Amino acid sequence: MAAFTSIAAQYSSTSSLQSLVPSLEATRDGNSRWGRVRSYKFTGKRSLQQNITRGLTIQSAATKPAKSPAEEDWKVKREYLLEKRVRSVDAKEALRLQKENNFVILDVRPEAEFKEAHPPDAINVQIYRLIKEWTAWDIARRAAFAFFGIFAGTEENPEFIQTVEAKLDKNAKIIVACSVGGTMKPSQNLPEGQQSRSLIAAYLLVLNGYTNVFHLEGGLYSWFKEDLPSVSEE
Repeated sequence: MAAFTSIAAQYSSTSSLQSLVPSLEATRDGNSRWGRVRSYKFTGKRSLQQNITRGLTIQSAATKPAKSPAEEDWKVKREYLLEKRVRSVDAKEALRLQKENNFVILDVRPEAEFKEAHPPDAINVQIYRLIKEWTAWDIARRAAFAFFGIFAGTEENPEFIQTVEAKLDKNAKIIVACSVGGTMKPSQNLPEGQQSRSLIAAYLLVLNGYTNVFHLEGGLYSWFKEDLPSVSEE
């Protein structure tokens, strides 16, 4: 994706760049990859036809926004999770905690996946969502996803914490779950464990004052594999 941060036009007006709707195609030259902007359509009266090739940059328009907490290095996130004593539990233990100790399963998968199947009484707040905006940076990201055949690129959900706070207070007992779960446990192949959407969500929760946060090891894949209770909304 980083390769696409250097795509764009030598056009001085940022406001004009934000109002254009480009037609993009991905190309390959030897071992390098870049995006070619085939044309620009302006919403005003003027139009600009311009082919962009390797080496040109969008000036002060496609700059990547400052790093968010969710984008912090995994090593830093993992150390903080361990410091805050965020526990990982398997699927059967998660079910027991839900039934006997009033834990809430917070499913951070996309809404469509949640509707297909989820644990009973789980709450869904997606940590990533489809890219919504059309800034130059968002256009570059869309192009990067499209280059690899992904036409529904995602971005961090900026309303994640706000939405969770509307549903759960800071003392709520929460088990965060995603598809595969990730792990904080070190192994020979993964000495620092493996990051996942649920671990990123757990990090954001404890960073924002939640004090009883657990993590579903093995994710909801393990929940469904164990044939534990599930419901759908289809």
